[in-house]
Amino acid sequence: MTARYDACILAGGLARRLGGRDKPGMLVSGRPLIESVAAAVPDAGKLIVVGPHRPGLPRALFQREDPPGGGPVSALRVGLAEVSAPWVALLAADLPFLTAGHVSALLDAAETGAVLVDDDGREQWLTGVWRTAELAEALARYEGRSLHGLLAPLAPARLHLAGQPWFDCDTADDLKRARSGEMGPGAQTRGR
Repeated sequence: MTARYDACILAGGLARRLGGRDKPGMLVSGRPLIESVAAAVPDAGKLIVVGPHRPGLPRALFQREDPPGGGPVSALRVGLAEVSAPWVALLAADLPFLTAGHVSALLDAAETGAVLVDDDGREQWLTGVWRTAELAEALARYEGRSLHGLLAPLAPARLHLAGQPWFDCDTADDLKRARSGEMGPGAQTRGR
């Protein structure tokens, strides 16, 4: 039986705004960020991580883009080649508040795809689900480097969900906010 979806977590970025630190390995609530994201996709047929191997993800299939750190479109090309399910959850590795319920809501809302939007209505391209065949077709003809340029033309459903599941930890301040509980379920957005 084919799984409804596979998950592709992009975890090979350079984390420039964190001084090159291992962003997916940063702890929030005592757990590495990437493990929190992996926990949000328990029903995924495959867990594909594009980035360096990590010991806390025993069921993951690890791949590396060439060159490492080549950007999200390059990483998506590598990860999507491993997807066999009809749907794929495309996720960043630094989403401390994403849950399985959020991923289910995306899958339920998607026709071609669905993406979370933040409190300002901006699409968060690394919190979405996509019909695998249509994403693969779009990627085959796309020559750019921008996820927006690749994904926006697919006209995904846009979801704003409670709990700020789109919140990512790009900076030291983001990590501090996530660790303090300032963000997440029930919290109000401040300055974002």
